[in-house]
Amino acid sequence: MIDAIGTLLPIVGALFYAAGTLGLLRFPDVYSRLHALAKADNLGLGCVLLGLALQAEDLAVSLKLLLIWPLALAASSAVSYAIARRAAHLGVKPWRRDSP
Repeated sequence: MIDAIGTLLPIVGALFYAAGTLGLLRFPDVYSRLHALAKADNLGLGCVLLGLALQAEDLAVSLKLLLIWPLALAASSAVSYAIARRAAHLGVKPWRRDSP
């Protein structure tokens, strides 16, 4: 059962990566694109790493794999914040639907 879950989780993670990429290509402005990438890619990374940790033969390897996720979460939030702040500094306005 653990092998099946360990195989299924990276596939689910790849689907989240695909959703984040689709959001990057389809969303209209930098802020919504950042949101799509930060949420979907971080959840995809968590699924992939959890699946790999379940398949690892050693507990130390599993813990090292699981340590990658919070580090990537911290890096992703810091970089997303920096990009959004720079975009706001440059005067990039959030997309709004035209009023009827």
